[in-house]
Amino acid sequence: MISTELFDLTGKIAVLTGASKGMGKAMAEALAEHGAKVVISSRKLDQCEAVANGINEACGAGSAIAVACNAGYKDQLQALVDATHDALGPIDILIGNAGVNPFYGPMSEIPDEAFDKIMSTNVKANHWLCQMVAPDMIEKGSGSIMITSSTGAFAPSEVLGTYNISKLADIALVRNLAAELGPKGIRVNAICPGLIKTDFSQALWDNPEAAQRANEQIPMRRLGEAEDLKALAVFLAADASSYVTGQALTVCGGAHMWS
Repeated sequence: MISTELFDLTGKIAVLTGASKGMGKAMAEALAEHGAKVVISSRKLDQCEAVANGINEACGAGSAIAVACNAGYKDQLQALVDATHDALGPIDILIGNAGVNPFYGPMSEIPDEAFDKIMSTNVKANHWLCQMVAPDMIEKGSGSIMITSSTGAFAPSEVLGTYNISKLADIALVRNLAAELGPKGIRVNAICPGLIKTDFSQALWDNPEAAQRANEQIPMRRLGEAEDLKALAVFLAADASSYVTGQALTVCGGAHMWS
């Protein structure tokens, strides 16, 4: 008899920010494919609705709902949590995937406004959302939180310095939350993608030099795809990872083995 219980998410409620495209969309689809009801959240409602409609067609009516939310604003995050409670109930799984990078260049040139926006949206918003969702999980005695970091957290960059700082801070946030929430049955982990072919990172991969680096330096000899995040998201959401917490797990084709 073949068992899939370790990865069964039937009856679980999952909230994802930054889920209207790219990695967030792929992870939402994967959770729904394994039985979870998912809340698709991003800034633009029409894009969220398109993703939710696709999931409902593939996985059955009621598998997904759409809620617009700009993760940089605390009141909108609270509205997202409230809307989830009203429509589906207490939250079991959280993926904080929303992120911004409005500046590309050396840190000596970054405007204060851009620095603050990166740190607020990429770090503080995840802190806010985790605190809003944790009570649901504490009451149940179980839950899984994932925050999307980056392999950029493990290396310096002359053009993505502040973004990389924010992603390393996300890992520190994950580890502290894992220590605080572990005794309550809640697991908290960071997902650290390498260079993934998404709209967000297009400036980094859509050029011949990136393809050459992939072919020469990445052991798997290719750039990542959004779908490469699916299995890890399901694993971390499910009982299969019941003893995994406080970790920063890379999805990078072997480009950052030391992390």
